[in-house]
Amino acid sequence: MTFGKGHHLHLIDGSGFIFRAYHALPPLTRKSDGLPVGAVSGFCNMLFKIIEDQKGSNAPTHLVVVFDAKGKTFRSDIYPEYKMNRPPAPEDLIPQFPLTRDATRAFGLACIEQEGFEADDIMATLAVQAREAGGQVTIVSSDKDLMQLVGNGVEMYDAMKNKRIGPEQVEEKFGVAPNRVIDVQSLAGDSVDNVPGAPGIGVKTAALLINEYGDLDSLLERASEIKQPKRRETLIDNADQIRTSRDLVTLKTDMEMDCDFDDFQVQAPDPEVVLKFLAEMEFRTMSARIANKLGVSAPEISSDRINNEDQITEAESISINTEKYELIDNVNDLNRWVTKIYQRGYVAVDTETTGLNDMIVDLVGICLSVEIGEACYIPVGHTNGEDDLFGGASLCNGQINLDEALEILRPVLQDPSIIKIGQNVKYDTKIFARYDVNLAPVDDTMLLSYAINGGKHNHGMDYLSERYLNHKPISIKTLLGSGKSAITFDKVSINDAVNYAAEDADITLRLWKLFKPMLHESSVTKVYETLERPLIPVLAKMEMNGIKVDRNTLSRMSNNFAQSMSGLEAEIYNLAGQTFNVGSPKQLGEILFDKLELPGGKKGKTGAYGTGVDVLEDLASEGHELPVKVLDWRQMSKLKSTYTDALQGHINPNTGRVHTSYVISGASTGRLSSTDPNLQNIPIRSEAGRKIREAFIAEEGNVLLSLDYSQIELRILAHIAKIDTLKQAFHEGQDIHALTASQMFNVPLENMDPMVRRQAKAINFGVIYGISGFGLARNLRIPRKEAQSFIDTYFERFPGIRTYMDETVSFAKENGYVETLFGRKIHTSEINA
Repeated sequence: MTFGKGHHLHLIDGSGFIFRAYHALPPLTRKSDGLPVGAVSGFCNMLFKIIEDQKGSNAPTHLVVVFDAKGKTFRSDIYPEYKMNRPPAPEDLIPQFPLTRDATRAFGLACIEQEGFEADDIMATLAVQAREAGGQVTIVSSDKDLMQLVGNGVEMYDAMKNKRIGPEQVEEKFGVAPNRVIDVQSLAGDSVDNVPGAPGIGVKTAALLINEYGDLDSLLERASEIKQPKRRETLIDNADQIRTSRDLVTLKTDMEMDCDFDDFQVQAPDPEVVLKFLAEMEFRTMSARIANKLGVSAPEISSDRINNEDQITEAESISINTEKYELIDNVNDLNRWVTKIYQRGYVAVDTETTGLNDMIVDLVGICLSVEIGEACYIPVGHTNGEDDLFGGASLCNGQINLDEALEILRPVLQDPSIIKIGQNVKYDTKIFARYDVNLAPVDDTMLLSYAINGGKHNHGMDYLSERYLNHKPISIKTLLGSGKSAITFDKVSINDAVNYAAEDADITLRLWKLFKPMLHESSVTKVYETLERPLIPVLAKMEMNGIKVDRNTLSRMSNNFAQSMSGLEAEIYNLAGQTFNVGSPKQLGEILFDKLELPGGKKGKTGAYGTGVDVLEDLASEGHELPVKVLDWRQMSKLKSTYTDALQGHINPNTGRVHTSYVISGASTGRLSSTDPNLQNIPIRSEAGRKIREAFIAEEGNVLLSLDYSQIELRILAHIAKIDTLKQAFHEGQDIHALTASQMFNVPLENMDPMVRRQAKAINFGVIYGISGFGLARNLRIPRKEAQSFIDTYFERFPGIRTYMDETVSFAKENGYVETLFGRKIHTSEINA
């Protein structure tokens, strides 16, 4: 078969896959003989996912996995120091290299390598050959060195980020078109591969120069014309070195290769061959999954030979060894860590600050981790308790200047090819933003846990560490103390801070390596990748922008509430026949049940009468006036203390706005909530509550949009329960509560009694959340029997809702979770308790 137009070649960066798999997963050994197989497991998963994902127009007709061969390449002859600074491969990874080749062949895929050349050269040669033959090419890799090949039928695909890379993305990264990437790399060099480039010239400057002068040769020929003296001298003095760098970064596109495109034709894997290989590796979970995909039975693997591939559980103990925790107090060590980050392609990041209010706190230190057990702490803001000449806190010795540290870290923290991992990384995103650092792209272990385990447990780092790593982290209280004597983190000695801070980053990385592969296994990748993670920068910006409030409105309302409370107190004293503390449950109970001898008084363990809302509402329903006044007083008191007074205290003096925190992982259903202050529970049913909302205002020319969760979810229910009557009503913009009243009570829509509509509204919004007859009776203040009759009638009129609810409960009991339309799993482990 001749390769040409209509054919699609996929070139898979096998070596890149191996290293990504090795660093992304916990160690794994074959139980029968202790052979390391963690990278092989990850490699197989990635390989199979690529095969499964690339369907339709992206499906390859030809595919080959390309590896780096052992030994030096021709580049070492050009420049002996090339890649000399790279550390040797980890010992437990070396025996896995040949196994990945075996895995590739077991999956029925071609693989290729060639001595004296890098995998990048092989892919470049094949890409050019395929393009010239009229075919399409996809290079499955995130390696920036391959971006010079993009364009004219060649694109890249980053499998980890599910991102396609075309000319636009290349220009976004390098500042030039793909055909000028070599020129930029020649100038900027590459510290990871030890490509020298031009000293002091980075990617941005290199792009500016190439765009101005057209290409590298023209730039070097006209270097004497450059106005900046230092830049001019650098280019003139290092012209030969720059040209050598060009030779190093230019990929070979004319290799002589002993292979043919026919060798790369895609064919379905032989189930017997691939499953035999997986059984030899003792990958039971993967065998079962792939066997299911291939429509065959998985081979039996003896239980005494099952490795820990799928047995990373909450009972497994992972010790935390701090020997490789490091204090970074100088620029050289910090640059060394930056190189490590570029080599890994990811880094766990955590910030230490003077408090929790991210709008006003100061940055004290930065924590990084690139490998399990290997982490560092970079102090930048520890103080010695004394004031400097300007009245500010005096900084301790032995730490890097903040501006200098950020100047070094900013490029890697903003590099789109480096994944920054955090635990509640939205907080760190906001901290860095205040110092002009755009932390992106990010992964968040809190949200990974939330996507995988929503409804099972909380997702704080301490809890996750104890549950999944069997390790109790160092308590912040051991450093800061508690109560009135507590100090802020900047006053903690640097030596005491190192292990605590580095451990945070280390644990975050461990959790990431544990949770990331679980996304696919739990079938929640879509939820995390398209909902949770993209929300992080959006919510961070919303929080930083804040919400505009009218302080004068809040102040006026607070005064009005105080006056109303004073008037109510006078009425309460008159009804009670004496003055007392209305806010004291104990004193109120004595008035109600001892002095006035009202019925239903019950004392609790403390000996005081219960005076909760339930008790007071029962008394009020029996016609007693004093409980009604107390309920009104309590409502006013709560509105005043919780909202009109408290909100004024939350107004940032610099912005004049309230900066709440939006919580993604607070509710198992996926709903957002907010804290500090809580803004999602501002009352709306009472007139006083609605007035509080008037204090939230939009900038001139803008409006605030109000969306009702219950209205949204009623529409979703109509869709998934297939209630045609409701769906039609929504499409036509009808009053849904009036329609429900008409359906249930057989009354016309015209001139409907408002009380009847109110009852229907309570039923609509009550039944969909599982309200009982007792609950509806209390809401509507009607007999319980009548309320239950309303619910029964509702289900008769809309039978699809009862069917949907019953089927959902049945599914939850059988599977231990329910699932939303978008694929979010909400675990319901206690449903069978």
